[in-house]
Amino acid sequence: MSAMEVQWVGVRSPKPGPPHASVCLILSMLLGLWYTQALEMNVGKIPFLEAVNGSTVMLPCTYASCIGIDNLYFNWQFNDNGTMHKVCDSMIVSEDSDPDVKIYRERVEFVGKNHKTIDHKNNVSILLWNITFEDGGQYTCFGRNPREKDKNHSTIFTLIVVDEVRVVDNTLTIIIASAVGGGIAALMGFMLLKNFTLFVLSKLEEKNKECLVTSSGIDNTENGLSGSKADSKPTPKKK
Repeated sequence: MSAMEVQWVGVRSPKPGPPHASVCLILSMLLGLWYTQALEMNVGKIPFLEAVNGSTVMLPCTYASCIGIDNLYFNWQFNDNGTMHKVCDSMIVSEDSDPDVKIYRERVEFVGKNHKTIDHKNNVSILLWNITFEDGGQYTCFGRNPREKDKNHSTIFTLIVVDEVRVVDNTLTIIIASAVGGGIAALMGFMLLKNFTLFVLSKLEEKNKECLVTSSGIDNTENGLSGSKADSKPTPKKK
């Protein structure tokens, strides 16, 4: 064996994995990409509304799809104690066409638009006129896009019908805020008084020190003058 040759001992060359592993990985990636492009039905950030009996309300719903739509079917359904009742339904042929909506309940109006504008883009909202307590409950906005092999998508919006709008009592909040504010004001007043008192005491202490220094200087001066006078007296001569 020459010096340039290398002998591998106890090491096996890596073998390629089974073909189905790579296929599964590719399918998983494609499936994840497919779900990110799926149809989405959306009722907004707040999926509920509290409204007064006799008023008119809008139930919002929009749809979005990254792969586009083709004969998109949608409907609104009302959950009446577990039994689903269709409110309206229609089919949107393309993204630029408006649907011909069929209404199945009274006091319902379709107000959605499919035009690509900021306010009406992909909008399938409905309006409920003169609502009653029987109208309260869960409404489902449903959509199905044939481009996704007719996969179903839906979202729920809850309508709460009340006699009158509840007025929130803020008395306790005001009391707590006043107490906290009063406590903070008292603490600030105490700190200011404390700092002022310390300032006055420091000034008095400085003044006392000055007085002591001045008094000590005067005493020393007087002692020195008396001593000099005593030294200046002539010594009596002896006869």
